[in-house]
Amino acid sequence: MTSALLPTYARAPLAFARGEGAWLVAEDGERYLDFGAGIAVNALGHAHPHLVAALTEQAGKLWHVSNLFQIPEGERLGRRLVEASFADVAFFCNSGAEANEAAIKVARKYHAAGGNPERYRIVTFAGAFHGRTLATLAAGGQQKYIEGFGPKVEGFDQVQVGDFDALEAVIGPETAALMIEPIQGEGGVRVIQPAELRRYREICDHHGLMLIMDEVQTGLGRTGRLFAHEWSGVTPDILSAAKGIGGGFPLGACLATAEAARGMTAGSHGTTFGGNPLAMAVGNAVLDVVLADGFLDRVARTGLLLKQKLAALRDRHPHVFKEIRGEGLMIGLALGVPNTDFAAAARAAHLLVIPAGDNVVRLLPPLIVDAPEIDAAVQRLEAAASGFEALRGAAE
Repeated sequence: MTSALLPTYARAPLAFARGEGAWLVAEDGERYLDFGAGIAVNALGHAHPHLVAALTEQAGKLWHVSNLFQIPEGERLGRRLVEASFADVAFFCNSGAEANEAAIKVARKYHAAGGNPERYRIVTFAGAFHGRTLATLAAGGQQKYIEGFGPKVEGFDQVQVGDFDALEAVIGPETAALMIEPIQGEGGVRVIQPAELRRYREICDHHGLMLIMDEVQTGLGRTGRLFAHEWSGVTPDILSAAKGIGGGFPLGACLATAEAARGMTAGSHGTTFGGNPLAMAVGNAVLDVVLADGFLDRVARTGLLLKQKLAALRDRHPHVFKEIRGEGLMIGLALGVPNTDFAAAARAAHLLVIPAGDNVVRLLPPLIVDAPEIDAAVQRLEAAASGFEALRGAAE
């Protein structure tokens, strides 16, 4: 039967009926170890009892009232995020793209409120991915996503990561901000080194620019800190978050200092669904778990264990695995075989991984993954790699 859905996804021929922690159960009953987590979304795995209870309780009380009225659970979630981060204020929305749109608007409005409305341009970095709206596509700058959608949205300049001469050359009187992912996820799990992030902070301070951190994929504990920029000691002015912040429920957030948000007054931005009671209940439940004593330390330890196991796997299969990248439980495997073929082979071994740019597959397991599940994932990666080694041996 022909699908009634717009054919914008190359979907795998697989559907799931339910999930349990780090596992998904297909409609035929087969179990798959989920090291994709819905592309870093299911931060606490599937059917986490605390999240299920929070959503179920709220669903029986109130779903939506709109932002014409106060939403106490949103006030609470905003306060908790502010207290745990650099920020003074939070704005809730529904997705990472919306969070990045808000971040762009906050940065531009900051300068307009200071009497410099001409400062609207945002400098971004090659390999970035900031979303699928017209503005965030322009911010990402990848032609394969922009092609066919008309003129590119104005106001974005792009340079290579680490090319500070090019950055200084592109900064001008119209520049408002730099926007960067601490780890480029879609771009291939490319880690921006702490020294580079510190230099970007210094450049922003020198030129009076806002520093925007896109932590849609890296945030909410993914790297072993609440936000990945914390590893570098750098403080942004504005930050976007989504994915893991809702543990699978659609939720995004833009966090900012009070100074950065000085232009965001009543009526300057808004959303119908953002910050609704259902999302706020789940967001608070996620924080209950992630901010609990020892949780982030456990993520960091589990990430180190995974890296150690993967290093041994790479040594056994050097023609398949070229490089291990990332921090915490955001790991990229740069491959010597096509990443989409490898993802399919891993899926055949009942392990789910996510392709990314630069011929990488991402390992993004739920943050609650344990050591036996790490071992099971490595065994499945070994099985997938062995298939490619066998093909290579036959070809020789």
